Amino acid sequence: MVFIPPPHLASASRPSYAETYNNILAAHRRSPLSAASSVIILVAPDVDALCAAKMFAELFKQDDVMHRITPLSGIADLERMRDELITYSELHTLILLNIGSILDLPSSEWFGDFPTKVHVHVIDSGRPQNLSSLFGEGDGGERIIVWDDGGAEHLDEERKAWETLNDEPDPDSDESSDEDLAVEDLPEDSADEGSQSPSRKRRSLSDGGRSGSKRRRMDDDQRPPRVSKEQRDQYYALLDKYYMSGTWYGQSAAGIVYILATALERVDNDLLWLAILGLTNQYIRCRTSRSEYEKYHTIYYDEVSRLNPPPPANDAHGLASLSADDMSLRTTDELRFELFRHWTLYDAMFHSSYVAGKLGIWKEQGRKRLTGLLAKMGFSIPQTQQLYAHMDMDLKRQLRDKLDAIAPEYGMVELTYPSFVRCYGYHMQPLSAADAVDALNALLDAATGVRIEVEADGARNGGEWFGGARVWRAAGRWGVPAASVRGRSQEEELVAAEVEKEKEEERESWLVRNFWNAFDALEDVARLREAIGLAKSVHQAIIRTGSSIIDKNDLRMIKGHRVVQLKQGPDLALFTHPGVLFRLGLWLTEVLRDRVTGVNISRRTKKKSLPLILASLDEQDRTYLVIGLNESLDFGDVRKNEFGLTFLDAKEDSGARTRHSSFDTNILEVNEADFEKFIAEVYRARDKY
Repeated sequence: MVFIPPPHLASASRPSYAETYNNILAAHRRSPLSAASSVIILVAPDVDALCAAKMFAELFKQDDVMHRITPLSGIADLERMRDELITYSELHTLILLNIGSILDLPSSEWFGDFPTKVHVHVIDSGRPQNLSSLFGEGDGGERIIVWDDGGAEHLDEERKAWETLNDEPDPDSDESSDEDLAVEDLPEDSADEGSQSPSRKRRSLSDGGRSGSKRRRMDDDQRPPRVSKEQRDQYYALLDKYYMSGTWYGQSAAGIVYILATALERVDNDLLWLAILGLTNQYIRCRTSRSEYEKYHTIYYDEVSRLNPPPPANDAHGLASLSADDMSLRTTDELRFELFRHWTLYDAMFHSSYVAGKLGIWKEQGRKRLTGLLAKMGFSIPQTQQLYAHMDMDLKRQLRDKLDAIAPEYGMVELTYPSFVRCYGYHMQPLSAADAVDALNALLDAATGVRIEVEADGARNGGEWFGGARVWRAAGRWGVPAASVRGRSQEEELVAAEVEKEKEEERESWLVRNFWNAFDALEDVARLREAIGLAKSVHQAIIRTGSSIIDKNDLRMIKGHRVVQLKQGPDLALFTHPGVLFRLGLWLTEVLRDRVTGVNISRRTKKKSLPLILASLDEQDRTYLVIGLNESLDFGDVRKNEFGLTFLDAKEDSGARTRHSSFDTNILEVNEADFEKFIAEVYRARDKY
């Protein structure tokens, strides 16, 4: 057994998170070569993994464990890091955060050839999980330790099928078994693409796209009785269903680390806040359903009540901090308005995908409806177009009651959801979990690597900076006003030269810089406050581009798929970053949910959904970043995403030059010259299943 259950499923023979963590400490203290390379944490570039890494860093700091945190951009980065790590003689613990769940980690192509003292801990919310990592035995299998959220307990049938097929040769003959192995063990690009079945391709994907792992053979005297060919076919069908049903998500990585901190009796507001951010990131990125979100919200609600004093009776919504050193957490009902505590009320509603979908704000009539809604609530235009912090206190207290009374007339009946806010004394307005996630996502996506302008404070309604904008500079370093490209000043030329230099650097370089900007912002209030402005600019770019797509009818319907191809525009460079393009896709599916009919993209399910393919051109590399989304027609529900398998089939059938630059299988880079034939095969792949 190489997966460890959560504490409520643990027993004397099945240790849980705390015992596993103590084993890490024991290995570190026994090691004569204790160094920063003894314990290494590899982190995916998302908010959940970022928060989990910060939590591990705090725990290791308390236990005086030297460690190293390394962000990785995708599979190629992991391959390079694997080749480097195998040379580290002092390495004994490797922790993967939101990395590796689908990979055949016990194989020699990944960590099977590492020294026996090295243990690889996998904490990944991505599903499905590779069964070799979950249930593998022997030296290679035992060194892979999957921190499970309880889902593996429900895989008894899949485990039986996997173990049987791993141990059992072909029922016809040993020679035919060896032939099957020879074909299955070929690299993905070497096998005959036309003869491969979808199930064979899916098993290749589950092996990480590398050479397949050898089936484990048993001695003749240990081999169980052979199963029939019909039983083998049933087992293969069961595993195909498991791997081919699409990708989905389990409990957040930050949530699992918080359970560890609870078992160690070390929880505090800082760790609780990080766990809340991990959960909130999953919810607002449609990785968990409303029912799952509320299940974990209930747990964190109790934790907030336990660790914090009750809020004052006259401030139920967390409108202000109580003192200069107030760092408490509070529960609240969060409005589905973007960054409304740090923006104007009008802008917060205008940039909300939920409001956009109900009112159609990309049209003039929709914007008039928004103005009419605010007028009917009794909010004047000057009040709604100044910062929320400066609005009349009475209006802020009445806001939710007014919305509850009037918003249903416009079809907005789910304007709030239960969430949390954190106070930061007098440094800034209380920050909601959703606002913090927006700011951190903006730093991960756009802190460096792209030129983006941020609106300066006081730029509206007069003031000395009226009409000005500032070029975003990472780590709180602001550029000069970008008033006009004509007649650039020397300082502006320096800024432009720096941006051009950044464009020439490798993608991994800006991703690493962005990761550390976001990591530092988790405990630096000033950086987090500045990142709010960057998040606003990212939302504005999404609204500009999304509205243009709908206005120009650039959303094509081809064989059940809605396809958007971005080839030009003022924000094109920004949408070459996967996180921003993904959020554009979420905005489009949200605004289209009530306006289009769903389709059934798979024969395996009768549920209809909104499949959407977005492709954004990288003018420098001449490649398309392609993202596939499969969103639910029901608000608050989620669907499994099957585009990872579809993209793999399309790649093999079209021969397109592609690269998986992310750990998300539903994100792919395609050479510009091969894009049309690749996308044509995506449409055909739908008919296979």
